Amino acid sequence: MTSNIPKDKLMLMLERMWRIRHFELKLTEMYGAGEIGGVHLYIGEEAVAVGACVAMEDSDYIAGNHRSHGHPIAKGANLKKAMAEIFGRVDGYCKGKGGSMHLADFSVGILGESGIVASSVPVATGAALASKLEGKNFVSAVFFGDGASNQGACHEAMNLASVWELPTIFICENNQYAVTTSYRDTVAVEHISDRAQAYNMPGVLVDGQDAIAMYEATREAVRRARNGEGPTLIEALTYRFEEHSLGLEKIRKSVYREDSEIDEWRMRDPLELLTKNIVDTGVATQEECDAISNAAHAEVEEAAEFARNSPFPDESQLYEDMFSGEMPVV
Repeated sequence: MTSNIPKDKLMLMLERMWRIRHFELKLTEMYGAGEIGGVHLYIGEEAVAVGACVAMEDSDYIAGNHRSHGHPIAKGANLKKAMAEIFGRVDGYCKGKGGSMHLADFSVGILGESGIVASSVPVATGAALASKLEGKNFVSAVFFGDGASNQGACHEAMNLASVWELPTIFICENNQYAVTTSYRDTVAVEHISDRAQAYNMPGVLVDGQDAIAMYEATREAVRRARNGEGPTLIEALTYRFEEHSLGLEKIRKSVYREDSEIDEWRMRDPLELLTKNIVDTGVATQEECDAISNAAHAEVEEAAEFARNSPFPDESQLYEDMFSGEMPVV
């Protein structure tokens, strides 16, 4: 697939995708060594968040979900602070109090994530409302899964965003399964993006393994949102290569997907697809692409060491930053 995307944007996409991949692989290694608890990996879905976030500005906002490392890293999060948070250390984004599912950095437009399914959808919609009321002209995007698309909060937010023509981009990461339940068993329409018709907004179906396709779809949604044309629903067809969360493979009692299915999706690894596109079109050499991967790996290793050396928060800090004013008396 050829593209008129500038080289710096393409290389930024590759860099952020490698940051996510190496970050997630490091988490897998550390989980196996008993250094951290269970986390939800984003491996296989990197093109969705990166393609979307690179099409946005730092001043635009995103909200994520329980599969919570890919989204902030795609938006430009600090790897050291993200890793320290997963370790529960004081140098983390939430000073070690939020953990894997709560990484926020307003300086680059990260509103945060939540383990409550679909709960980030109204949050991002609320941010879009603030943009419109305050005349700020920033766009607010939210990432949610195929399971979350069936939650009432998701439909309420999409309806309201359309009624008020809010600058919201709803990005459904359809990775085929809500834990172990196929979306085909819970969604009545052929594609989740078909539901956009009910809310009078564009519904766009995108190859979620293709970072360039995600970039272009999101860029158009951003254009519409900034021009006051309202929200867009983007459905990215993608796949998680690993289990729902680390450790789940040890406790699930039934096989819900065949190895052949996983192997078929792995043949469309988003990192390999983007690298091949960049090399085949002459944008950069394989050596340049490899150098980006190596640099990202080194950055992740440095972040892991930083997290290990960061102190745990003192118990006297337990209630700090938990309330906007004085701590309530219990």
